[in-house]
Amino acid sequence: MNGLLGYVSCAVLWLVLVVKAPDLVRHREDPYLRTICAVLGLGGLCFLLGAPPTVGAVNRLGQIPNLAAPLTYAAITACSAASQILVVLWRGGPGVHRTARRWVLAYTGVVLCIAVLFLLGDAPVERREDLDTYYATTPYLREMILLYLVGHLTAVSVTGVSALRWAREVRGPLRAGLITLGAGAVCGAGYSLSKLVAVAARWSGQDWPSLGTDVAQAAAGLGALLTAAGVLIPVAGPRLAEWRRAWRTYVRLAPLERELDDILARRRLRLPRPRWSSPATRLIWRQTSIHNGLSHLDAHVDRELYDETREAALRTTGDPQRAAATAWAAVISAAARVCLTDHDGVPGAADRAPRQPRYAGESEWFQERAPGTDALVRIADALAGSPLVRATAGAPAVAAERSSAV
Repeated sequence: MNGLLGYVSCAVLWLVLVVKAPDLVRHREDPYLRTICAVLGLGGLCFLLGAPPTVGAVNRLGQIPNLAAPLTYAAITACSAASQILVVLWRGGPGVHRTARRWVLAYTGVVLCIAVLFLLGDAPVERREDLDTYYATTPYLREMILLYLVGHLTAVSVTGVSALRWAREVRGPLRAGLITLGAGAVCGAGYSLSKLVAVAARWSGQDWPSLGTDVAQAAAGLGALLTAAGVLIPVAGPRLAEWRRAWRTYVRLAPLERELDDILARRRLRLPRPRWSSPATRLIWRQTSIHNGLSHLDAHVDRELYDETREAALRTTGDPQRAAATAWAAVISAAARVCLTDHDGVPGAADRAPRQPRYAGESEWFQERAPGTDALVRIADALAGSPLVRATAGAPAVAAERSSAV
C-alpha cells in the first residue's frame, strides 16, 4: 500500500471518529454508537498499519521481523467483524445482542489464533508488502494467512449480503447507507479473494505478485472508505435533511425581512448576522429579526385592510390559511410604510412617541392575532408573489386618510 494513501485514508477516518467522540462520551452505553466508532477506529488502524513505512517502523521497534503482519491482520479481522455487528444492531430484532456477542467471541478467537500461529511460524525475512505470497508455503504462517483471509471473506460476505438484502426493505438515508456499506463489503471481498488466488497460485508453483499487492490493496482501500461512508450516511443523513429544511425556510423568509429592513436598521432591532454558522442558527436569527420588527408595528396596523384583503384572497384562492397569510402580508407592508412615514415625514419625528392606534383595542387586536412562527413563511411567500399584496402598495396613503378622518 502506498504510504501517503494509507496515511490520508487513516486521517480521514480518524477525523470522523474525533467528530463522533463527544457523542460517544455522552452516550458511552449505546452499543450502536460504540460499534460505529469501532468501525471508524479500526478502519483507520488498518490503513495505518498497512502503510509500508509503518510496517518497517513496527518491525524495527518490536525487533521482530514482520511483527506488523499479525497486527495488521488482527485489525482487518476486527474491523470486518465490527461492520457485521453494526448491521446486526441496525437490523435489531429478538436476540440481537446475543448474535453480536457470538460474532465478538468468534472473531476474538480468530485474532488469538493469528497471534499463536505467528509465534509458531518462522518469518526471518522482512516483507513489507507481499508477506502473504512470500510465506504462503511456510508452516504455521501458511495457516495464519489462510485463517485471516477466510475469516475476513466470511465477515464481509455476510455483511454485504445482509446490508444489500435489508436495503430493499427500507428507504431514505438508511437505504443509502446500507447500499454503500454493501458496496464496501463487496470491495472487501475482492481484497480477500485476490489474496487467496495469489496464495493458491504460490501453492501451485506460480507467482502473481501484483494480484496480491496492487489489486488487493486497491480493493481494500476502496472498501474501507465505502464502509466508513455507509456507516456515516444514516447518522449524518437526518441532520443534513434538517439543515436543508432550515436553509430553505431561511431563504423563503427573505422577502419578509426585506420588508422590515428599514425599521430593523433605524431602530437597531437586528442582532449582528451570525457568520460561519449552521442554517438552523441563521434561521433563528432571521426569525428573531422579523419578530422584533413586527413588535413595532402594532400602532400602525390597519384592521380594515386585513379584513378586506383576507376576504378578497379567500374569494380568489378558497384557502383560509393562504388568505390569512396574504392579508397579513398586506397589513405588514402597509404598516411598515406608515411607520417609516411617521418616522421621516416631520423633522424631529424620530424623537416623538409612536402614533397611537386609530381606535381603541386595535393594538391589542394585533398583539393577540399576530402571526406565529409557522405562518411567517406563508406571509413571506405572499409578499414575494401575491397580486393582492402588490395592489395594496398604496395602502399607507389610504391608512393615513383613515387615520386623519378618525
